[in-house]
Amino acid sequence: MNREYPSQPIPGVGVIAFDGEKFLLIRRGKPPRAGEWSIPGGAVELGETARAAAVREFTEECGGEIELRQVVDTVDLIFKDAAGKIKYHYVVIDFWAEWRGGALKAQTDALDARWVALAELDQYALPPITRAVIEKAAALRAAQ
Repeated sequence: MNREYPSQPIPGVGVIAFDGEKFLLIRRGKPPRAGEWSIPGGAVELGETARAAAVREFTEECGGEIELRQVVDTVDLIFKDAAGKIKYHYVVIDFWAEWRGGALKAQTDALDARWVALAELDQYALPPITRAVIEKAAALRAAQ
């Protein structure tokens, strides 16, 4: 299935990984939103569970090990081209995860990776939907 101009939505995953009071942001290396800050994530592959895809995508983009905790939200990411035609449409399941160790390093799909405190969110030009899911994950985590 083509990711650009798909005939149907593509399932995807995102990971809000915490280490203490900080969470991980990456600078995306591929479209959509190449060069922008976001949470790690990507498309689910055929025959792969959403949970397995979340762990795989995190490892591909950041290295290290995580423990998935729970689903935070499911969001639609729809991008249109200049003519108004849908260029990308992902249905993304976002997971809260805890960092378990290893070497954090931006991998092939990410230009940079860094731990960020919630109080520093304004320093990153995050889309409102990404910021909302990060804040929701932090609230779920605090309630545990």
